[in-house]
Amino acid sequence: MSQKRQVLIIGGGAAGMVAAIAAARLGAEVTILEKNPRVGKKLLATGNGRCNFTNIHTDISCYFGSNPGFADSALSRFTPQDAIRFFEKLGIAHKVEENGKVFPMSDQASSILDVLMYELDALGVCVICDAGVKSIRKKGERFAATLTNGAVYVADRVILTSGGKAMPASGSDGGGFELAAGLGHHITPLFPALVQLTLEGSFFKRIDGVKFVGTAEILQGGKSLARDRGDILFTQYGISGPPILQISRKAGELLNSGLEALLKVSLLDRLTPDEVRQMLKKRMRTCGDKPLDFSFVGLINKRLIPVILTEAGITDHKRPAVQITPQEQERIAAILTDWRFRVKGNTGWPNAQVTAGGVDTREVNPETMESKLVRGLYLAGEILDIDGKCGGFNLQWAWSSGIIAGQSAATIE
Repeated sequence: MSQKRQVLIIGGGAAGMVAAIAAARLGAEVTILEKNPRVGKKLLATGNGRCNFTNIHTDISCYFGSNPGFADSALSRFTPQDAIRFFEKLGIAHKVEENGKVFPMSDQASSILDVLMYELDALGVCVICDAGVKSIRKKGERFAATLTNGAVYVADRVILTSGGKAMPASGSDGGGFELAAGLGHHITPLFPALVQLTLEGSFFKRIDGVKFVGTAEILQGGKSLARDRGDILFTQYGISGPPILQISRKAGELLNSGLEALLKVSLLDRLTPDEVRQMLKKRMRTCGDKPLDFSFVGLINKRLIPVILTEAGITDHKRPAVQITPQEQERIAAILTDWRFRVKGNTGWPNAQVTAGGVDTREVNPETMESKLVRGLYLAGEILDIDGKCGGFNLQWAWSSGIIAGQSAATIE
């Protein structure tokens, strides 16, 4: 009787758990080494604790990286529909919400983790927690992983699913990149993605907490590079909200390359600039002797009024609205439709949802997730230079790449 193939998985996050399940279902003897006290810690925080575990609108245009096309093979072989069926068989009833986001019917991320852990146990996967890996070495045809406590685990195949640097409180400290580099892989520049932006300006504390529905864009050299619409929130450091998270990657990419990134915000994005001009003209006439600042009550958030007037170069906010000049009206209209800010940076790894950059995908086979540099080494999930938009796309990448890596590690000779 032939001996079972031994597969060692470094990292018990989303990609690691499904890789383990896929390999074990094909007869491999699987061990997960997880540095945290338990597996799936980051998974519990996804979707605000509800776990947006995939998106029915997933396609390659939702992904980024030095070569986003790398993700196409895995995503087409394990699709969102496959993910839904996979979890249905484990007991997860699902529902589809706005923009194609898929959630468990229970609205609990813990449900996803519970069924994954149950399946790992049912398949006999050995899960070892508090097991930080210090180094991985290949000796002949086998691998040896040395833990920080000195223990050594040996296996025929290794799957690196140790995540990135986003949300370090979940255990994602970037250690996996060091392990990959130690095996000869190159790491593309890393920066936070799906993260709030910090902006230049001295007035943000005054408008901290002001929320509106509008459009945000990242501009560079007069060209719009990323755009999204929805709930936007001013904060004491700058700006946040789902549209900001979506476009933050492009800002980070520019800043990481030493280029300037400008943020354009449209407060009244349902109106054309000319419609805004005409509306202001009519409003100023109608308000007549009312104070200028009061004339904007009912049009925009009251806390924004003094800031916008000052930004438009108006110092006397109390003069009668009817006295506003055409030039002043033009400057206010420009701010309401095209308010620009210089992006300083972002709120960093603790607040980022995902890592941009990672193991260079040119060094990995997209059909199998096997390293082209080290035979028997596989990589999946956030450790690779692939990241997705907000809305379930990053978990779908974790499932797709993890499943392919697990199946490949269990079967490829």
